Amino acid sequence: MSVPDLNSAGDRPTRIGIEVVGSMDHVGALARWLADEAPHDTVNGLFAGFCEEVVRSGAPVWRASLGLEVLHPEVSGWQHVWTSESLSMHEADRATAATSPSYINSPTRIVDEAGEPFRRRLEAPCPDLPLLEELRLAGGTDYVMYPLPFLDRTRTAVISFATRDPQGFDLTALDRLERAARLLSPYLERHVLRRIAVDLLDTYVGPRTGQRIIEGRVDRGGVEMIEAAIWFADLRGFTLLSEQSPIPAVLTHLNAWFGIIGEVVEAHGGEVLKFIGDAVLAIFPTSVERDRMAACRKALAAAQEFCRRSEDENILRRASGSPPLEHGLALHVGEVAYGNVGASHRLDFTVIGPAVNRASRLLDLAKRLNRPVIVSHALAREVDQPLVDLGRYRLRDVEKPQPVFTLHQTDS
Repeated sequence: MSVPDLNSAGDRPTRIGIEVVGSMDHVGALARWLADEAPHDTVNGLFAGFCEEVVRSGAPVWRASLGLEVLHPEVSGWQHVWTSESLSMHEADRATAATSPSYINSPTRIVDEAGEPFRRRLEAPCPDLPLLEELRLAGGTDYVMYPLPFLDRTRTAVISFATRDPQGFDLTALDRLERAARLLSPYLERHVLRRIAVDLLDTYVGPRTGQRIIEGRVDRGGVEMIEAAIWFADLRGFTLLSEQSPIPAVLTHLNAWFGIIGEVVEAHGGEVLKFIGDAVLAIFPTSVERDRMAACRKALAAAQEFCRRSEDENILRRASGSPPLEHGLALHVGEVAYGNVGASHRLDFTVIGPAVNRASRLLDLAKRLNRPVIVSHALAREVDQPLVDLGRYRLRDVEKPQPVFTLHQTDS
């Protein structure tokens, strides 16, 4: 492969043919190390070991950098930077990554757009690329970046090398670095693909459910019976809000409300299973460490915090002239079937069963009674704090009237 050589600011890239110089022993040694000895548990460990092997092979590398893009709603990707003295890693914010000056004025953007290697000797100031100027002032003499040949070329995957050798990288060194990058590439792509799979599952179905899917629990109808406190909430007045407000404003309100729920549920050890229009289904499952009583207390504590935070949000909304966002929330506990239901090629990992149905009926009752929170008798008797007894009410498709409770006014 040829590497563009930008020898001074303002020069157009020229092409320098890279000859295969020297023995292939270095390539073979690195391939054997990657297959037999490299630490593959983490990208950090793999990258650090790789850089040390490259230096050991005779390449005059002073600094190496690895840029890998992932798929996550908040994180754009990772950057790992290695020197013989240190190894660092940071994650880039997805919201600003593509428009940040550090990306726009970088070799990474150039390689992303061209799909080809980039090289510049650091003999003159580099005002157009601040990173290279920083490396030049730190003693760097030459810099090269290669796109990693991932199967998926739609996301950033690059590796760069810098040297302080007075002569820069000669043809032999460039050949070794390019081949080394190609050898490392499939091992890195394996990490990236797994990270993308885990992040997407965490984002769309939750970490507990995502772990089960990763473990292979994908058979339609395959469920396990678990016990869990059930959280069912919906946003009141959403239809009117949707009719009277532009879609961007509706989405802003909905995301703010869902955001509070997600943070509160996760902070108390629960998991949001799904968003259903303007409703949310979450569970607080029992486990070896958390019995039925503990799960119910966690769910109730989450409800109390959610009510407080919702009221704080509504105070701000009223001050700005916006209507408050009212909600209904039902809490219940019971045994549920947790697993896959759906069509042969489109599954939903969820919970079903009488306990879920009853939680849904309690949510309907909360709306009828105009109460922000309704707690079932089954959950109320598992918690050690007083609740307000609302009496007995009939629930749709439930034979007998059921005792229900709510939070004290100070709690809600």
